[in-house]
Amino acid sequence: MKFSVAVLGCVSLILPAVTCAFQPLVTDDTGTQGAGGNQLEAAYNRTVDKAPGTRNVTHELPLVFTRGITDALDLYAGVPYQRIVPDAPGTTERGWGNIAFGAKWRFYEDEASKLSFAFKPEVQLPLSENREARGLGTGRASYGAGLLMTKETGFGAVHANLVVERVNYADDALNAAERRTLYRASVAPVWDVAEDWKLALDAGVITNPDPAARAYLGYVELGAIYSPSKDLDLAFGIVRNFRDGNAATTQATVGVTWRFR
Repeated sequence: MKFSVAVLGCVSLILPAVTCAFQPLVTDDTGTQGAGGNQLEAAYNRTVDKAPGTRNVTHELPLVFTRGITDALDLYAGVPYQRIVPDAPGTTERGWGNIAFGAKWRFYEDEASKLSFAFKPEVQLPLSENREARGLGTGRASYGAGLLMTKETGFGAVHANLVVERVNYADDALNAAERRTLYRASVAPVWDVAEDWKLALDAGVITNPDPAARAYLGYVELGAIYSPSKDLDLAFGIVRNFRDGNAATTQATVGVTWRFR
């Protein structure tokens, strides 16, 4: 199974639609920018997919802009630039992937228990059939939604997600060759280990798009966040899949998040 750009997440992996989440994690939090707040996220992801006799490398630069509409509602737009380097020489592909638009609405918040829930829908605009054939994205609109939870704790916070996505190709052969309704269930505890540093463990179960493989596989990520100021975060993470037969996927990600008004 190949990790690609993630739905509702800034590490480009797991589910094939993307926008940044709580960098560098796959699992998103319920935090929003507040009315009039802005956020710009950029990352570099290097993904290595290995199977018997093959090794493919994908380089990706996802960019996401988020605008706070109210204290509890964000709107965002994002797009990834990709460079795909397969084993076969002379077949490198590069170009922009699907543009994604979405929202995050924190519909429940209890200050006493420090528990909150949010809903995050997203739509990806279609690419041309030519770019779909080159592996850069999907030629029909795809869509997804996530239920997000955040619980603040004595050591930091715990975030959990339930996400579903429908992937639609223009090529009927691709539609028939993959599982196209994809699910993710994940949880990520985040520890405040120093004034400017957070460490995180992110783990989850996801649908394997390959119908010839077992229906679900897992992933685990180790991440770190350094915040030199309250409006700037630098993120680092390593993600690895498991329970995917002979296939193995490893992704390294570095990212920056800048908040401003």
